[in-house]
Amino acid sequence: MVTEHRAVAALRVFLVVLFGVLVVFQTLSLPGQFAYMAQESPEDAYLRWPATIVAVFWVLCVQVVIVATWKLLSLVKSDRIFTEASLKWVDAIVWAIAAAWVVLVAVFLWVGFNADDPGLPLLLFLLTVGVSVLGLLMVVMRALLRQATTLRTDMEAVI
Repeated sequence: MVTEHRAVAALRVFLVVLFGVLVVFQTLSLPGQFAYMAQESPEDAYLRWPATIVAVFWVLCVQVVIVATWKLLSLVKSDRIFTEASLKWVDAIVWAIAAAWVVLVAVFLWVGFNADDPGLPLLLFLLTVGVSVLGLLMVVMRALLRQATTLRTDMEAVI
C-alpha cells in the first residue's frame, strides 16, 4: 500500500533525526548540563557523574529501541515482518525498556527516600508508570507478533 510505504519512509526520517539529536544530548548536552549544575550547586556536585551515567544510559536504551525499530521497518518493507527474525528485534526493544525501567525504579526509590519536596518523586512515579505501560505493551505486541508468525508459518505449510 502506498500510504504504508510513505509512513515507513517518514518514520525513518524522524528516527534518523531523533537518533542524531540523542547523540548530541548524550555527548554534549547532558554531560555539560550536569557539570553546570555541579558548578552552580556545589553541595550536589557529588551527583554529577551518577546523574550523567544514568541519563546517558537512558539515552542509550532509547537508541537501542530506535535501531530495533529501524530493523523492524526493514522487515515490514520486505514483507518479512511475520518471521522469526522480527522477534529478536522486538526482544531488543523489550530488554532495552526493561533495563531503562530497572534504573528508573532505582532512581525513583533513591529520590523518593531522599527528597524533601514531593514534586520530583511524583514526576519519577509518573515516568515509572509510563515506562511500565510501554514495556508491558511491547510484551503483548511481541506475543501477538509470535502468534501471527506461527499462523503465517502454518498457513504457508498448508499451501
